[in-house]
Amino acid sequence: MEVINALGRRKSAVARVYLSEGTGKVTVNNKDYKTYFPTGTLQYIVTQPLVLLEVADKYDVKVNLDGGGIKGQAEALRLGITRALIQIDEECRGKLKAEGFVTRDPREVERKKPGQKKARKKFQFSKR
Repeated sequence: MEVINALGRRKSAVARVYLSEGTGKVTVNNKDYKTYFPTGTLQYIVTQPLVLLEVADKYDVKVNLDGGGIKGQAEALRLGITRALIQIDEECRGKLKAEGFVTRDPREVERKKPGQKKARKKFQFSKR
């Protein structure tokens, strides 16, 4: 089997995922994913699609992660892995979609407007 490429995005994080047959090793930016994502919650998010399809020990995942925060990166990686798994086997799309892994979360940070403190917060109004 050749290497499968997929892209996952969330907020400003971008995950380039390369999936190949192997033993279940997940490498993020040349580190093991357990050292890159220190908390159990983030590790769980990353492996969700693999565990759901029961293929966690069949594929090696190599990832280049860039941008965003650690939570956004984990969710971008989940989307990338999901897209790669769908490329391999179209049959698994229904299972992944039912769990909500196929949908790209479109929410982005709203820009700051001029004459305001933040995107929506205004400067305090003073009558006198």
